[in-house]
Amino acid sequence: MLQGVQVALGVCGSIAAVKTVELAHELRRQGATVRAVTTSASEWIINPWSLQYATDNPVVTELTGAVEHVELCGRDGWADVLLIAPGTANTVGKMAAAIDDSPVTTCATTALGADLPIVVAPAMHEPMYDHPGVLEAIDTLEEWGVQFVDPRIEEGKAKIATEDAIVTETARATTPDSLAGSTVVVTSGATTELIDPIRTLSNRASGRTGREVARACYTRGADVVIVHDGPDLPWATVEQVESAREMTDAVLDHVADADALVSAAAISDYTVETASEKIRSSQTDLTLDLTPTPKLIDTVRETAPELPVVGFKAETESDHEAILDQARRLQQRADLAFVVGNRASVMESEETHAVLIDGDNTEEIEGLKVQLGGRVADRLATVV
Repeated sequence: MLQGVQVALGVCGSIAAVKTVELAHELRRQGATVRAVTTSASEWIINPWSLQYATDNPVVTELTGAVEHVELCGRDGWADVLLIAPGTANTVGKMAAAIDDSPVTTCATTALGADLPIVVAPAMHEPMYDHPGVLEAIDTLEEWGVQFVDPRIEEGKAKIATEDAIVTETARATTPDSLAGSTVVVTSGATTELIDPIRTLSNRASGRTGREVARACYTRGADVVIVHDGPDLPWATVEQVESAREMTDAVLDHVADADALVSAAAISDYTVETASEKIRSSQTDLTLDLTPTPKLIDTVRETAPELPVVGFKAETESDHEAILDQARRLQQRADLAFVVGNRASVMESEETHAVLIDGDNTEEIEGLKVQLGGRVADRLATVV
């Protein structure tokens, strides 16, 4: 997601600075190269040697005749983005006032003047975050193009956002915005049909592929709606659903205002009449009558015949040609932009072996699901 991106990581004097070692590791796991810059206050909390270990680069702890702030964040500087995490009330206020009294604030002023992307992940006590001056400074910086990663308000504190959220916003700041101005609806994961208040019919889909597609669309500038039975995501509008019917209804509510639909969920093909009370295990002659559920894509096609739709087709066959054949049948039947075919064996895995199919044109993708998500988003940008 950040392959080849060069990140200048500004670390300020919040207790959340202890999380920057793992943040630096995660940035690097996603392909970034990282160089850290610290304030003197942060060095009471996190030793620069720890950041040097985490980034595998020397840490800028003071500005010298080498003008490190220009070398990092100036025009034609080393960095592709300045990420300030954690960002304190002190630093946010000084950024808005062009006060340069630390390596981090001086890098920020330089980056703003050089039109370098800046991402800030605030962390402070909640009353400080609610201070009118801090809020005004955030508004000012946002007007100047600075992106903020909203903190988690817990226990009277504006806690630093999760690593996933910070990395995602950093990717959005450094990825070409090929889907800017678009709204993309993504379905993800499994749906569940109730047999009784305890037992269910479902499948093994984890939702990882759908979430990676949704995140890739977001990093390319789209507004994203994700419909799933999964976690809240700070960068998307999340519609929590359980059954196939709930998923279909939620998608129909959103596609009227959407520019594309990516149907990546493993939606139940059958449902049952739900028993109002638990079925006793002593009942040995139980029979379940399965009723087909409406096909989500076909239902959407009835209300939005011109909407670009991407379908997913999972198969258990090991025969590659069988997967291609089933995917092409789906594309033709529902007039899809393209189809992603994959084997059911990749469910619950971080890796995938998939093929993008558009008529006779095919493209194989093997590797992490984050790579598949990026490729689907790039291909979607050509049809939206």
